[in-house]
Order: sequence, then structure tokens, then C-alpha cells
Amino acid sequence: MSFTEEIAKRKTFAIISHPDAGKTTLTEKFLLFGGAIQTAGAVKSNKITKTAASDFMDIERQRGISVATSVMGFEYKDHLINLLDTPGHKDFAEDTYRTLTAVDSVILVVDSVKGVETQTERLMEVCRMRDTPVIIFVNKMDLEGREAFDILDELEEKLKIDVRPLSWPISKGYSFKGVYNLYKNSLNIFEANKTKIADEVVAIEDLNDPLLNSLAGEYADQLREDVDLINGVYEPLDREAYLKGKIAPVFFGSAVNNFGVQELLDSFLELAPIPQGRMTNTRFIEPEEQKFTGFIFKIHANIDPKHRDRIAFLRVCSGKFERNKFFQHVRLDKKLKFANPATFMAQSKSVVEEAYPGDVIGLYDTGNFKIGDTLTEGEAMQFQGIPSFSPEIFKELVNKDPMKSKQLEKGIEQLTDEGVAQLFVREIGNRKIVGTVGELQFEVIQYRLEHEYGAKCEFQPKNYYKACWITSENETKKAEFKRIKSLEMVVDKDGNDVYLAPSKFILDMERNNFPELEFHFTSEFKTKEESAG
Repeated sequence: MSFTEEIAKRKTFAIISHPDAGKTTLTEKFLLFGGAIQTAGAVKSNKITKTAASDFMDIERQRGISVATSVMGFEYKDHLINLLDTPGHKDFAEDTYRTLTAVDSVILVVDSVKGVETQTERLMEVCRMRDTPVIIFVNKMDLEGREAFDILDELEEKLKIDVRPLSWPISKGYSFKGVYNLYKNSLNIFEANKTKIADEVVAIEDLNDPLLNSLAGEYADQLREDVDLINGVYEPLDREAYLKGKIAPVFFGSAVNNFGVQELLDSFLELAPIPQGRMTNTRFIEPEEQKFTGFIFKIHANIDPKHRDRIAFLRVCSGKFERNKFFQHVRLDKKLKFANPATFMAQSKSVVEEAYPGDVIGLYDTGNFKIGDTLTEGEAMQFQGIPSFSPEIFKELVNKDPMKSKQLEKGIEQLTDEGVAQLFVREIGNRKIVGTVGELQFEVIQYRLEHEYGAKCEFQPKNYYKACWITSENETKKAEFKRIKSLEMVVDKDGNDVYLAPSKFILDMERNNFPELEFHFTSEFKTKEESAG
């Protein structure tokens, strides 16, 4: 198979949603259709019968939530699908944001009962930042939720994107009959089936076909009216507009009961983009380029606690990655080769000989990688758009067992390398301050430090408003600011100066007092427009 054919058969996407919208369940059903798993397990926090295939860690299994992005590859209808299942919980938003840098499109899951929620809006904003193509799956149609037309209106209003339904529910709640595929003119009538693939699909080219009456019963006429209305109100799907992130195709169904999942997956294969190029600090990289490039977007320590391994997840951007071939680590300016690069199906992993643009592979790491690192065949460049954001909650790390200081030091270094939290060190007293976007991350860090590193700690709240990365062309003024604000000055993991502002008022005041300094809300300071304010 030629290089361009290898690229064309790949689809790399993420599933994102508000917590409890059914994202992990949908992920499992995709794996079921791809033959990657045989039966799906219930993923409910209080009654886990068989843990979700995509949840890695003990704490995830106990809480029934995904707290780390899982990476899975599977084959379906001659396509190679790289699926990234993201944390639904808002406290892990930053992990989700970074994951979106590694995909070419997104499936956004919306709960038909709760509709569009705050986290859904935030996730959509991140997709819009990169013009990521989005397909929306309205889940839980077997529950007594909102009317389908009301959901479409809410999607357009709150997510600020045009929509086009490509499948349509036949009733909802207890009388839910299935879905009509507007894209393919076919009807799926399913029995509720939580663990196996339902395969009763009926092609109905003409909605006036009497067969519709026998299949949909009293709801046949309503379906005909709805489809007429849809075709009258909504323009036919413009794939180019979808690929530019301007319009979102919408599908309806019930992931837990396998309603509408196959329509979604089949249409996704047709519509979603093949692997796309990426911008670096020097030029744009096209996937068809012969020389290999890729970047690290996620690091996971102790993926197997028994072996203490650390895996860096790499998105291949161009060329071909090959096992045991030397590649240039741009930031460290040294050559590395990888004996056991792996692909993943949740916890099971297999060694790969080669990987192509769009593929996500795991590289065993002894501490060489940080998030955002670039690998090439020698060219010096850095992929862009993988910043750290200012945390919202700050707490000081306090050691509860001085005998385990080394374990605590190593543990917090490795866990913050993963990107679930940021580590700031105050040079006065070597105080360690951990910043996160949510409370739950502290619980996860505390749990993992104890169970994976044998180190006990506690976190003491610190009253900071924002972390601001400080840059200036006037080194004298910067040194003066650091001296005056020494108690609020820290360095991040890369040695960058960071000011922990106690309040918005004080931050505004300092910006007026020191106009020579630039205050940034993210760790990527490319332009003044990115500055805090």
C-alpha cells in the first residue's frame, strides 16, 4: 500500500462531552463495532460490572469517571481508526484541551435529557479555536428528554454553530422506536441490546412506503412530517463547511442500547477528514511529506503500576515513524530511538514496527519528554498550540512522611509531567505549589502519590487568582519586579518566571506599575494578543 493510501485510510478523532453524557459508553460501542471488544460493560460509578475498556487507573474504576485520556486504535470497514477518549469531568479540562491538538475531528456527545451544559460550551470553544470539525451525537433518546427540534435549536444557540440533522429519532423515551437515517434513507428498528451489535437495518428509499407503517406504527406519520420539516428548514449538508468547523452534522440515538451508533460511525467514516497538517514555529507541515515529524501531547506515568513505566503519547504528523530508527529530539538536541513503540487498546498494548500520519503511538520514556516536545529527522522546529493554561486552584504540597521525601519528589515531578496539574517552585524555601483547574485533581494526585510511589502528602490551599508567565525585553525592570514580588514569584517546570497574582485588582495594578513587562495567561507567549487581560 502506498504512503498516500496509508494516510487516506486513517481517521484520528476524540470523543468529548460533559460528564455523564455517555461518552465512555459510546467509545465502547465503537470498539464493539470494530470487533476490538466482544461485549460492552456497564460504566456506572456505583455498579461497575465490567470496567470500561477505556478507563486506565484504579481511581477511575472506583469513581466511574475517566480522569486520563485513553488512546485506542481499531479497524473498521478498511479504515484504521485512532480514537482518543477524553476525561468528561470538568476538573480535567486541560488534558482534554491538549488532546484536541492531536486529533483531526471530534464527536461531541450531548445528553438529550440535560441538553447543552456549561462544560459542553467550553469544549466547543476549544474546537472553534482550531476550527476542528465537529459531529454531534444526541444520546439517551430512550429516556424522557427534550424534543428533538428543541435540542437542535439549543445546539445552535448555545454552541454558536449551524447544525444539520443526518439521523432522526422516531419518538423518544419509553416509546422510542429507533432512528431514521436521513443521510442514507434507511430505518433502524432495534431491540434494546446493551452488549451485542444490533443489525436489523431496513432500507426505505421512499417514506410513503407502506413498510414504514408496519415498522414504526403510529409514529410513521409523525416521522414523515418531521423529515419534510427538516428538509424544508435545513440546507443539505455542505461537507466543506463541516471540514472548516462551520456546520455540525447531528445524529440521535442511545449509546447504551446501541440505537443510532452504527449510523454515526458509518457516516463519520465518510465525512470526517483524513490526517491533516500542523503548524510549527518555522513552517506548515503537510502529512504527505516524506520525512517524519511528530509531537508529544500526553504523558502517562505508571500505565502498568507493576512495571513503573512512563509512556509518552506521540501524534505522527508527517512521514513514517519506524521502530529502532534514530529521531531528533528537538528541545534536547539529541537523537533517540525506540525499541518498543506501542499501540493501545486501552490497557492492552502491542509493539508496532511503523506508524503513519494520524497514528498515535506510545513511546516508553525514562524522563526525556515533556508535553509539546517535537521529534523530527533532524529539522529544528517546534509544533505549536500545546500550551499550559493558568490554573484556577493553587495548593502547597506538604510532605507527611519525611522518610519518603525522594519518592514524593519523584512522584510529583512525574505526575505533573503528565499535565494533569502544574508544578510551580518558589525558590525561597523550595516550596512546591501545585496548580489545577479543579479540586478532583488533588484527590487523584494524592491517591496516586500514595499508591504508586508510597509517598504521603497533604495540600494546603493558597489564595491566588492567576498564574501569569512574565516576559520582558527590559531585564532590569523584570529583575526589579521579581525582587519586589519575591513571595509571589515562582518558576514552572521549564524554568520560566511565573507571577502568582493574589487578585485581579493587584494584577491590574502591577500591570500599570510595570508597563515594560508582559503578563501571559498561557505558557505559549507568541504574541501580545495572548497576554493576560
